[in-house]
Amino acid sequence: MRIGIVLEEDKGVHGDVCPHFAQAGFFLLADIDPDKKKIVHLRTVPNTVSHGGGGCVAVDEILKHGVTHVIAGGMGFAAQQKLAQAGVKVFGYSGNVQKALDDLMNNALGGLDACKGHDETGGCHH
Repeated sequence: MRIGIVLEEDKGVHGDVCPHFAQAGFFLLADIDPDKKKIVHLRTVPNTVSHGGGGCVAVDEILKHGVTHVIAGGMGFAAQQKLAQAGVKVFGYSGNVQKALDDLMNNALGGLDACKGHDETGGCHH
């Protein structure tokens, strides 16, 4: 499985999960062997659409990388719906990326509520 984690800064597993999906400067792509609960490959790519069009544009960008799961600090309703329609599971996390991956591999991450200030049409507070 391939996990997409949103990052503010290009610090890989040593950084923190970005608080808002559409504002992430980078995506950390983590290929995981679920049977061994082990990271087999990590790669950071820039989010070339951050701040440019909102969460749904960022969804298209992260889907280009074949993710099966996304970890973000927050995300609007429309972006969550679009990821769900693509079969991608979304998880919420605040804090260190490595800890978020460890929790995901141990089935300890929860879902994600829509960000405050977003409505069901995907309108953003920014």
